[in-house]
Amino acid sequence: MGESRLTVDGHPVVALGPGTWDLFAGLAERHNGVWGGCWCTYFHLYPDPQEERREIGHRELKRRLVMAGRAHAALVLDGDEAVAWAQYGTVAEVPNIHHRKQWEAETTQRPDFRITCLFVDRRYRRAGMAAVAVRGALALIAQAGGGLVESYPHDLPPGKKPSSSFLYNATRTMYERLGFTYQRPKGVGNCVMTLQVPAA
Repeated sequence: MGESRLTVDGHPVVALGPGTWDLFAGLAERHNGVWGGCWCTYFHLYPDPQEERREIGHRELKRRLVMAGRAHAALVLDGDEAVAWAQYGTVAEVPNIHHRKQWEAETTQRPDFRITCLFVDRRYRRAGMAAVAVRGALALIAQAGGGLVESYPHDLPPGKKPSSSFLYNATRTMYERLGFTYQRPKGVGNCVMTLQVPAA
């Protein structure tokens, strides 16, 4: 693999790229294409690729973006399988966040990177793997020069525990443990959090 490889909390982490596409594809295919067949393309879909996605489908659009270097993520490995992932990118690369119009109206400093989506293999959930994936993404962002990183986790009422499959970007509590700072609410039940990541 030509992609970056590192170790986070004892787990091997690799960058998504042409050489690791099959690892991501395996994770997605074991779960019906991740989030009901989305293949984590939603965040790429503003304004242009929506027509392309209709023509070629989610999987092929994602593959083309990866092969072109236009999709980034940290993949957490167990043996020869990817078991978790955290997608990140610049605002230009992943422009289509939920509540985008609100975010655009309220943002005073655009981030250098944003973390848009997490996914953990069902066999590895509730074992801290989402946090490992985010730490992996932050390490890869540091290698890419660092900067201001935003994420948009779920901000849940105390005591509420939704299904793991609902949490496409984990919870405010998890991001607080990773050092992120709460900035403001976004939509209903989500929020904006930030972290300044130094260059590696």
